[in-house]
Amino acid sequence: MSDEAEAEATARARVSALRAALEAQEKAPVRLIETHISWVLLGTREAWKIKKPVCLPFLDFTALADRRRFCEEELRLNRRLAPELYLDVVALRDGPAGPCLGGQGTIVDFAVRMRRFPDGALWSERLAAEALHAGDIDAFARRLAGFHREAAVAPPSLGFGGAPTQERVTRRLITGIDTWQRSLVVASGDWPDLRAWLDAERERLEDHWPLRLRSERIRECHGDLHLANIVQPGDQATAFDAIEFDPEMRWIDVLQDLAFPVMDLLAHGRRDLAFRLLDGWLEASGDFGGLPALRYFLVERALVRAQVEALRELTPALPASACSAHAYLRLAAELAAASDPRLLVTHGLPGSGKTFRSQGLLESVGAVRIRSDVERKRLFGLTALESSRERAGPDLYGASATRATYARLLESVQASLDGGWPTIVDAAFLKRGERGDFAALAAATSAPFTILDCRGSLPLLRRRIEARRMRGGDASEADVAVLYRLAVSAEPLDAQERERAIVVDAEHAAPPGELAARWLSAT
Repeated sequence: MSDEAEAEATARARVSALRAALEAQEKAPVRLIETHISWVLLGTREAWKIKKPVCLPFLDFTALADRRRFCEEELRLNRRLAPELYLDVVALRDGPAGPCLGGQGTIVDFAVRMRRFPDGALWSERLAAEALHAGDIDAFARRLAGFHREAAVAPPSLGFGGAPTQERVTRRLITGIDTWQRSLVVASGDWPDLRAWLDAERERLEDHWPLRLRSERIRECHGDLHLANIVQPGDQATAFDAIEFDPEMRWIDVLQDLAFPVMDLLAHGRRDLAFRLLDGWLEASGDFGGLPALRYFLVERALVRAQVEALRELTPALPASACSAHAYLRLAAELAAASDPRLLVTHGLPGSGKTFRSQGLLESVGAVRIRSDVERKRLFGLTALESSRERAGPDLYGASATRATYARLLESVQASLDGGWPTIVDAAFLKRGERGDFAALAAATSAPFTILDCRGSLPLLRRRIEARRMRGGDASEADVAVLYRLAVSAEPLDAQERERAIVVDAEHAAPPGELAARWLSAT
């Protein structure tokens, strides 16, 4: 038996003895969860996480001093998002009666002590139980964007997030998948093509990486945001178990961090929730500039999970996961091949259903959406739900503000199309010149251009606007006076635009899937 195998066997026996001692102390069963890098003991109210003394391609926990250091780092990092869960680091001692937490005896290991959350609270569990809802996704998107906004910015001197870092991380992933592939009787036919795509895409993004670093988008993130690391014991979700053992996997692009749960929702067959999460995070952060690299990040994250699941599958003692290594590898190949840059702009008066229709479309198709109401306010330092009427300053709805808003929309669309994404611009587009600018951008990038023409009678639109203003909670500030003024000044679609239009009537709801099929068939 190798020294490492002997150390792990000794540690495993110690954890087993500690479990028995805790059961005697608590007079209740203590559950043991094992991963490829740790053991977690679940008591009635608390949990203890102990790192395995293992050396893997991406970490080295073999030394006691390093396990202590990484426990302390885990505590620091996770208290940023889940201070209510992470309590302290405790010494595991070899006491007179056997292994114990605290007390007397030689220190033989360390554990992160946590407050236990209830079974079924993980997003992976809630999703399986059909208990993960749109409101949960929206709230977590806002919380994650806020966390990224406050996270420490990577100093340029450390080199995180640059092309060399991206290459090193990708090379480690490729090596890990290669090792797993060699253990199979039949290798995946998609893997050689996917390896080539990773290299080509990383080179395509060579100028993108330094832009992200200069714009302070490389930050100390979570690093491992798959669904089983997001917990929602009540109304609010948070993340735990951040990456503590490898700074290069933690000091990353904020969009790279978001890509993990988006990818994992896709892997679990929930494209609607995946793109709802992306949409909510983009609306809260305004970070459309990162979109050229989103596909690369999604593929990379799928390969991370493929490697983790491969390690799990090669270790018979570990429980099976809902998604296999093969499933994640297949998703990575599908994402790499799924580039489909196309542009749809909405057209219609306030209350005609532009935002509602575009929400259904983005979830059905898997699209990026940019909302003029939100971006207009962001330009002037307002959040989506703040009222411009309550602040002195420039007129948000004057001609110059509108020109600036549409310029920002164009810039964001360009970034999204560069990433190969179907893209929706939710705006009124009542002026022919505004529509023409976006049609020209689509033509310049060889992207099909479509207009979602939202119509409704003025009495119906008036009722909707009045109801919306009573409810609150919407970025639009249009009132009935604005509705009637725009109805007079709007420039209707011309004959060429009507050929590109999908007409939807506010009084007759067309299923999102039907609209999606019509949009995706446009050439």
